[in-house]
Amino acid sequence: MPRQIGGISARLEWTGASIGIASLRALPLARAVRIGSGLGRIAMEIDRPNRPIAIKNMEIAFPGMTSAQRLELLRGVYRNWGRMAAEWAHLGELDRSNIERFATYEGKQYWDEAERMSAGRGIIVLTAHFGNFELLNIAHSIYGYRIAVVYRALRNPFIDHAVREARTRFGNRIIERRDGGMDAMRALRRNWMVGVALDLDVRRGVFVDFFSKPASTSDAVARLARATGAPVVPCFMVREGDSSHHKITIKAPIELVKTEDREADNRENTQRFVKAIEEIIRAHPDHWNWIHRRWKTRPEGEARFY
Repeated sequence: MPRQIGGISARLEWTGASIGIASLRALPLARAVRIGSGLGRIAMEIDRPNRPIAIKNMEIAFPGMTSAQRLELLRGVYRNWGRMAAEWAHLGELDRSNIERFATYEGKQYWDEAERMSAGRGIIVLTAHFGNFELLNIAHSIYGYRIAVVYRALRNPFIDHAVREARTRFGNRIIERRDGGMDAMRALRRNWMVGVALDLDVRRGVFVDFFSKPASTSDAVARLARATGAPVVPCFMVREGDSSHHKITIKAPIELVKTEDREADNRENTQRFVKAIEEIIRAHPDHWNWIHRRWKTRPEGEARFY
């Protein structure tokens, strides 16, 4: 769990965020999304400290891009974050009567397939910090598919409380990331869905290729799938153009290997999960968080480059 800030610092940060969200909430959603996009572009110009991280990541992922193309991609990322902020301000307006205006399914047949495969053992929803991932969990639960979301507490306790409230409004649950393995297993055995974002660097993980470069990745999803028999279904939120409408994009359940070599299987299955995430990022690169130090942890003997 990250060290939480408190006192005046936390309150000032929360006050600033609250004012911004309230201002966007006062506008019609379509206008708020347009303004959010513009604010995101301004934020990109201001946020100089994180720019080298993003550019380095893009050099790894897209070596054929020019410097101008990478900067344009980064602008797209910040514009998307601005749109997400506007949509966050309006999340309280969503319910079953209007959700189709904001999110509909693509690849729903794969979800139905996973439910048949599950046979009451739950479903592991493989996702990433991609697109409007907050709307993904909420929209899915509005449609009647409750998810137990693996979650790491945010640094600001006021913002953390607001995020938890939004995520659980329609019946979702929170599973604390630290030591959450048993909770996730119990949820699957009760035929819940468990959502895991598998695109973060971890200190102690397995190295699998991500954009052709080894990236330290948790093998917890692979171990959980092996222990429970729950199918693993990639699920991502894809924005349609610059609009406030999204597709809950579901891919085919990932075929898992299971041999007597448990550790090798965990690594291979984790590689398959990460490959699914890479494919959706390649299709929509402005949807992903490029300022995360995804390749921070390096194999033994290899120097860090952030």
